[in-house]
Amino acid sequence: MQSRDTPPTRAGGRPRSTEADTAILEATRQALVDLGWTKLTLGDVATRAGVAKTTLYRRWAGKSELVVDAVAELFDELELPDRGSLAADIEGVVLQFAALLGRPETRTALMAVVAESTTDGPLRERIRTSIVERQKRLVLEGRERAQARGELPVEPDPETAGRTADLIFDVTAGAVVHRALVSAEPVDVEWAHRFTTLLLGGLAATTTAP
Repeated sequence: MQSRDTPPTRAGGRPRSTEADTAILEATRQALVDLGWTKLTLGDVATRAGVAKTTLYRRWAGKSELVVDAVAELFDELELPDRGSLAADIEGVVLQFAALLGRPETRTALMAVVAESTTDGPLRERIRTSIVERQKRLVLEGRERAQARGELPVEPDPETAGRTADLIFDVTAGAVVHRALVSAEPVDVEWAHRFTTLLLGGLAATTTAP
């Protein structure tokens, strides 16, 4: 029987070490803070992580993919605790998201990969699948909880429901990222409350429209 701590064996290759992956992604984030995007190399990351450079090349095709995965791991830390109401849930995740963006490793890595993706289609797609699509789980979870409370109507058409979820995510993530990283203004409790009030007012109009 395989231990929970034993990394799974890939067909035709060596077992992939979870500990090595964790060390590599942590080293990547720290290297970005220390060196910036331009000076960061896979060789430097390998040295910091204490692994051979070939270990990185077996897992990632290049620097861009590695940095996206390092950022995605941070975003996976986001949670949506049940705070009793849709408004409170939104305010909580907005503040949590802003705190994450305030960390130097998140800010540096996110801005770098977004800039690179403007001329790199595959990188843009990796950001979408590894970060954006994964974090839409928060919208789906929050909406389902609000519908169970009777705070939001159920949208029976899956396609319409999917478009609404996309819009909620785009509005929320876009506003917080712009406020925190572009305008460099604080995302505090007051701002989160005002934003949530505006979002819910617009959301009510959207879900009741013909």
